[in-house]
Amino acid sequence: MKKLNWGIIGSGVIANEMAQALLDVNGEIYAVGHRDMNKAIDFAMKYKIKNAYGSVEELLNDPDVDVVYIATPHNSHYEIMKQAVAVKKHVLCEKAITVNDRQLEEIVALAKKNNVVVQEAMTIFHMPLYKKLKEMVAAGVIGNVKMIQVNFGSCKEYDVNNRFFSKELAGGALLDIGVYATSFARYFLSSKPNVVITTAETGVDEQSGIIMKNQDGQMVVMALTMRAKQPKRGVISGELGYIEINNYPRSNQATITYTKDGHQEVIECGDDKQGLQYEVIDMQDYIINNLGEYELQLTRDVSSLLSQIRTQWGMIYPFE
Repeated sequence: MKKLNWGIIGSGVIANEMAQALLDVNGEIYAVGHRDMNKAIDFAMKYKIKNAYGSVEELLNDPDVDVVYIATPHNSHYEIMKQAVAVKKHVLCEKAITVNDRQLEEIVALAKKNNVVVQEAMTIFHMPLYKKLKEMVAAGVIGNVKMIQVNFGSCKEYDVNNRFFSKELAGGALLDIGVYATSFARYFLSSKPNVVITTAETGVDEQSGIIMKNQDGQMVVMALTMRAKQPKRGVISGELGYIEINNYPRSNQATITYTKDGHQEVIECGDDKQGLQYEVIDMQDYIINNLGEYELQLTRDVSSLLSQIRTQWGMIYPFE
């Protein structure tokens, strides 16, 4: 595989996880950029990164950077991606990739113009388990998919200044955890939902219920909350059986129950601790072999759905 020089933008928890994943896959990281030069230097020393830059612009202006991983708060993704794609850098961006579909469609058009790959760092699209399950569903093991149920609940201490509860920082459950639930549902649907019904508790959406249906008659029921713990559980139900997946953002195991006789089959595939490594491997494959259109279309569908949901809530972020 051709060697690609990665640059990391950001230095938070997920940036640290990705740095380790990049080292595991490639053995080295080319650059890190941060608006605080001291933090960039500290991060570079921790992961033996060759180049540390005190701004996003400096990193993007390095002609030897091939691909950037963006791990900043999601309200900043659009501006950084726009800069990166304009100078022909490939981009792997943390979820939610943008705060609305208008931003994402602009980035997609610019990426196509400049012949670069843009992808969201959504583990669900890259875990080996999901690729295997998608093949099994397509082969008809549970019959036609009729209903998908998916939950995600995280109990956050309420603090209006925290990014989770701040409209100024695009807070709320939808873009933080709902993007996982929506991506899970879209991955197993035959087409994008064209009907969305929803209600939420706002300022920001602390919790919500969402029902979706597509033109093929498949339905999705989602429950999201930042004020109570829920199991991260997804269920794909068909005419012949159902698939249950726990801890679905990074899972390596699913259980299929066949409804005719009730017998179960456990599917194990991949390593749930290597979710980010799978993202790196796929991203590099997309860049080298000009792939990834399908996964990007899933991301575009999810972004469109999230925007439709917020429109129904009447929830607009101040910077939009």
